[in-house]
Amino acid sequence: MRRAWAAPNTLIGLAFGLLLMPAGARLRRVGGVLEITALRRPPRHRWPFAAITFGHVVIATHDHAMRQLRAHERVHVRQCERWGPLFLPAYLLAGAWQWLRGREAYRDNPFEVEARRLGGG
Repeated sequence: MRRAWAAPNTLIGLAFGLLLMPAGARLRRVGGVLEITALRRPPRHRWPFAAITFGHVVIATHDHAMRQLRAHERVHVRQCERWGPLFLPAYLLAGAWQWLRGREAYRDNPFEVEARRLGGG
């Protein structure tokens, strides 16, 4: 049931993953999660993220980022299982709420706070 509830987010991750394939992205299945590494080594230019989760798909900029952030991103996978298709709107609204309160939209986002507390990163 958790997979089905998270499936809309997983489909978004699969779509992004497919877009990265022509550039040489690699896919691996680890613990029921599809991990996609976009590059073999760190990118020359900074990306807006080192890793990002969509349902049961985690996309990382490169192998080291995937290893370093795996536990953190697994917390987001569990959040996607809990929130299902509501996860992305809830995540964005939580960040917007923090920003409106004069706090940092990313750092103070409760989803990120939980991921740092349980998974590090």
